[in-house]
Amino acid sequence: MASDMHLYLRLPSSILFDGRVTRLRAEGPDGEFGILPNHADFIAALVPSVLLARQADGQERIFGIDEGLLVKKGGKVEVAVRRGVEGDDLDRLRDTVGDRFASLQDEERVARAALSRLEADMVRRLASLRNGRT
Repeated sequence: MASDMHLYLRLPSSILFDGRVTRLRAEGPDGEFGILPNHADFIAALVPSVLLARQADGQERIFGIDEGLLVKKGGKVEVAVRRGVEGDDLDRLRDTVGDRFASLQDEERVARAALSRLEADMVRRLASLRNGRT
């Protein structure tokens, strides 16, 4: 029986955490769930939430995460998320995550709107070129 598992918490461009943990708590679309070292292998989608990881020395690591995927296989747990941040206070982390992820989503919305306008303009220009040639 294993007493811990190796957790890899990955972002698109870096690794947020790489270490041994004795338990993990995460949240999926159907609610919160916990994982212990001898848990059955499985895959779960993750929603924007707080991920808690307890290390062997009892220290609890707290991560604010965006949507992602968790894969548990044997003694290894790999978590891949779009965005993540580590904090030391649960209440402050929830506020930070909410503010930071909300502002990033606003920026993504603005970028998508700009891209849509560019695409629409390109279609109009192509249509005018086509109409001008016939």
